[in-house]
Amino acid sequence: MAQEITNEPNSAREQIRQTRIQKLADLADKGVNPYPYSFDKNTDAADLQEKYKDLEPGVETEDEYSVAGRVMAIRNTGMFIDLMDSTGKIQIFSHKENLPEDQMKILKLVDIGDIVGFTGTIRRTPRGELSIKTTALKMLSKSLLPLPEKHHGLTDTETRYRQRYVDLIVNEDVRKTFKARSMIIQKIREYLAKEGFMEVETPTLQTMASGANARPFTTHHNALEMDLTLRIALELYLKRLIVGGVSERVFEIGKCFRNEGIDTRHNPEFTMIELYQAYADYNDMMTLTENMVAYVAQEVLGTMKIKYGEHEIDLTPPWDRKTMLGSIKEATGIDFLEIYSPQQAIETARKLNVHVEDTMNWGQVVEAVFEEKIEPGLIQPCHIIDYPREISPLAKVHRDNERLTERFETRVNGWEIANAFSELTDPIDQRMRFEAQAQAKANGDEEAMDIDEDFICALEYGMPPTGGMGMGIDRLVMLLTDSPSIRDVIAFPTLKKRS
Repeated sequence: MAQEITNEPNSAREQIRQTRIQKLADLADKGVNPYPYSFDKNTDAADLQEKYKDLEPGVETEDEYSVAGRVMAIRNTGMFIDLMDSTGKIQIFSHKENLPEDQMKILKLVDIGDIVGFTGTIRRTPRGELSIKTTALKMLSKSLLPLPEKHHGLTDTETRYRQRYVDLIVNEDVRKTFKARSMIIQKIREYLAKEGFMEVETPTLQTMASGANARPFTTHHNALEMDLTLRIALELYLKRLIVGGVSERVFEIGKCFRNEGIDTRHNPEFTMIELYQAYADYNDMMTLTENMVAYVAQEVLGTMKIKYGEHEIDLTPPWDRKTMLGSIKEATGIDFLEIYSPQQAIETARKLNVHVEDTMNWGQVVEAVFEEKIEPGLIQPCHIIDYPREISPLAKVHRDNERLTERFETRVNGWEIANAFSELTDPIDQRMRFEAQAQAKANGDEEAMDIDEDFICALEYGMPPTGGMGMGIDRLVMLLTDSPSIRDVIAFPTLKKRS
């Protein structure tokens, strides 16, 4: 039993639990089921607060309602109770003049943390607190474990993540974050629907890891006697749908899994959106990306100007656009386009005090220099465009420079939040890229892709010119809710098992 969540010493905590178990017996003696099947609730706290916001202090009404929620505070031996539901808080006023004797006895068995239903009339106290004057109550769930002590709350970070249910009960800001997350995803869907996109679903279990450079989780299907992987990206199956012509615009919001490290911006299980639009290129994807994020911010937050940590960030389109190599040249004075050999690129990077491996190719070195020298300073939204060909196996060759691709990554607050291409539609070129990836994997790169013969087959049937974009939902939620860690925006993040 997981019970590590209050400020109480274990002995005191167990004593409280035993006391509450005794109250279960007392309720049973009174013929009360402490875990009943339902309750006829007909309103919530926020609706009442809004409807009666103009009710004057000291005024009582005959309007009767039934509410239900968790008891968060008890004063004057139960005369006043703070009841919290998913929308907010309302005060419950209980007095023997209004409650039958048997109900008063049940009231005395109510503890902080219990879920209780109350029926009564609306009044505003002389001190101005909107209240329900109770005429009936019903125990809906007897809480056996005490909530964290009010003035200290639940502050241990790891415990908050491990027992999110308690974190949500006691921390209003956490509830707001997850409500915002839901609204952000809803508004993404709304925006894309308006733009004519069709939402689709693709396999989570796949025969090979594809669509990104990452280590997969593997599993085994007993009936089929075959190994499978959990998907690391949504990309290649969505492109198959573009080939099939189910729609010229498709998107999917779904879970992906990467068997990699955990930090403030990475969780092994995370949520992505990927979208693909036929007859578009990466320029169209830049416009779509910034317009979608700006729309979501305006709809959810009421503004396109947000605060993250110490930074004020303006999400108003259009966003800045810089080439990867141009930004490096601007910051360091070095033009990597004038460097052709991997060895010369490695030596140049090391002169800049950038750590690179001897086995890196030219594109990987360029990326390493960019990530160390440029990326941390990209606070305002910016599309970094035209990535090296070696690190972009699924993107079209740049129409003006065959060493580069038509790829961009969107940076905000020093993070990558989106990755997009003019999608590679040439099956011959795609095979060559996959073969280069397979060679890299044979040389020890565990994140390199395998050759996906079925995807090449799909391309050989013909795929229209297509723009595609992928975005991490979790990072977007972090940004729009000013959350310092990805674990603050994932309800149940991956954590190491307790020893």
